[in-house]
Amino acid sequence: MRHLRLLALLLATATAMPLAAQEAPAAPAPTPAPVPAVPIPAALTAEEMPPVPLALVDDVRPYLESRGAGFAGWDPNTRAVLISTRFANVSQLHRVAMPMGARTQLSFEAETVRGSYAPMKGDVIVVSKDRGGDEYFQLHTLKDGRLTLLTDGKSRNEINAWSHDGSLIGFSSTRRNGVDADLYVMDPRDPGSARMVWESKGGGWAIAAFSGDNASAYVADYRSVEDVDIYRLELATGAMTPIGDPRAKVSYSGLEVAPDGTLWVTTDRDADFQRLGMLDPVTGAFTPVTREAWDVDGFDISDDGKTIVYEVNEAGSDRMRILDVATGKVTRLDALPAGQIGGLAFAPWGEIGFSFSSAKSASDVWSLDPKTLQLTRWTRSETGGLDAQVNVEPRILTTRSFDGLEVSGLLYLPDPARFPGKRPLIVDVHGGPEGQSPAGFMGADNYFLNELGVGIFLPNVRGSTGYGKRFVSLDNGPFRREGSVRDMAALIDAAAADPAVDPARIGLTGGSYGGYMCYAAAVQLKARLAGTVCIVAISNFVSFLENTNPYRQDLRRVEYGDERDPRQRAQLTAISPLTRVGEITKPMFVITGANDPRVPKSEADQMVAAIRANGGKAWHLVAADEGHGFRKKANADYAFLAQLVFWKRYLLGE
Repeated sequence: MRHLRLLALLLATATAMPLAAQEAPAAPAPTPAPVPAVPIPAALTAEEMPPVPLALVDDVRPYLESRGAGFAGWDPNTRAVLISTRFANVSQLHRVAMPMGARTQLSFEAETVRGSYAPMKGDVIVVSKDRGGDEYFQLHTLKDGRLTLLTDGKSRNEINAWSHDGSLIGFSSTRRNGVDADLYVMDPRDPGSARMVWESKGGGWAIAAFSGDNASAYVADYRSVEDVDIYRLELATGAMTPIGDPRAKVSYSGLEVAPDGTLWVTTDRDADFQRLGMLDPVTGAFTPVTREAWDVDGFDISDDGKTIVYEVNEAGSDRMRILDVATGKVTRLDALPAGQIGGLAFAPWGEIGFSFSSAKSASDVWSLDPKTLQLTRWTRSETGGLDAQVNVEPRILTTRSFDGLEVSGLLYLPDPARFPGKRPLIVDVHGGPEGQSPAGFMGADNYFLNELGVGIFLPNVRGSTGYGKRFVSLDNGPFRREGSVRDMAALIDAAAADPAVDPARIGLTGGSYGGYMCYAAAVQLKARLAGTVCIVAISNFVSFLENTNPYRQDLRRVEYGDERDPRQRAQLTAISPLTRVGEITKPMFVITGANDPRVPKSEADQMVAAIRANGGKAWHLVAADEGHGFRKKANADYAFLAQLVFWKRYLLGE
């Protein structure tokens, strides 16, 4: 009863006060000073989301200042390397004259520039560039920091392949009707020399390689990740001859012509995994040469035809091999740690250039002497002053899904000495779906691991590449699509069972197809999750297929289903997260590129509007100058900081 006596005393005291004192208005509470916030970049619009505290930036900045270097080819005249790296807002081309030499910038554009020297000649650099992420790439020559336009400035153009002597470049273009990827050949020194050599039907056509005499080209028609047809095209007459049976469901992922005319390919023909071997251009017979237990991915042939370098994708980590063509002997290169290898290319003098990244190293450019196996490092990219050697490496986590299928993912856990006990976890789902989350450098995400003690889990559900052609096909079509969501549930449960993971503090993010998985998880797995961050994501398969760029529509129908068929349309609608948006109860952050040609901005708009109409919480960040993902540093940095604010609030409870 003590609180009642106290109340009576207070009332009595108030009654005894002078009337003037009782009627005097209370002094207004002081207005709290606004918390200094990070300015929103001019191209971004932040909808119904809090400001990013300026105090957060100093803590995070070193993790935002790492950069990587990608190998873009050799300068055959000076033995320098061409690299792609970012010093300002987007990646540009640079030249490095010697190992660990200065990076001399060659291009100075507001958009990302990619390209290479003409092989053998080295007298010209051809590059491609789009506008604001719209993927309507134009081809240019680059000289003295300036670009000279080679294409029409309107259609979508993609560099396919150089001729071996560097006199011709093959490219695909939609200039005829805006949809089909017709094939063109051009001497880039003379833009007027461009001529169509094949009128295509479909968006997946490309010139894979030229014959040694430049009289013909080998052409690939990409129908799906499981079905790629190979042809020989006579450039003078336009005669197209299939190599093998186009009706067969076989995939080819790489093709090179040796100096003696031998056709080398990587293919899953007669096997579950991709093998390297020789393809007879007349009979279509394939003779495998490698006997790897995993996919053989990229490869290149030396100019004398005696040596082939190739990489093997071993459960998400790349390993390099050297093949002596005459003897069949394979030499393993095990000096590099588990990581990612890219851009393998022989120099005319026999040296092999490539990019490499690992958990403890941002992407950098290296070379290898195939005779001595001596490795040479050409660049050492900055990591914001941070010691990359403290970064944690992942371990493979494996479990069985609902139907007994073995699925796996890469689990990064923070140092238990610094962060003891059960830790929060962010699940990050890759796009594609014909993609894979590999072991590599985590970039800014190392902030979660090293500073906040938050784990990161990268699942590879059915439909992922790298685990054989049967595995990649298991999610095809609308009636098997949600099997991948059930795989994700099984993998989240397996990760949550780890003694170092707090099952009550798990969030999920993903982009593109991983964005669909993010939306689907917000609906179907919400009991397991604290919140979701969904990036350039598919919310409704029907509207996505109807509105994605026309050149992609048929390619995506093979994977997801055909919305024009009534039965498939009904199922596509049923499995679309937008159909079940009323079941979303946890906070969501949606990130969108306004110029996205793959997953249109409308996919995000309709999901955000529906969540808010139901009384739910949906932050939305839109970039006016980005497409399928954020490439510009200012935008990407702000998006990372905003995600950090989201996770601090809804995952860490701060």
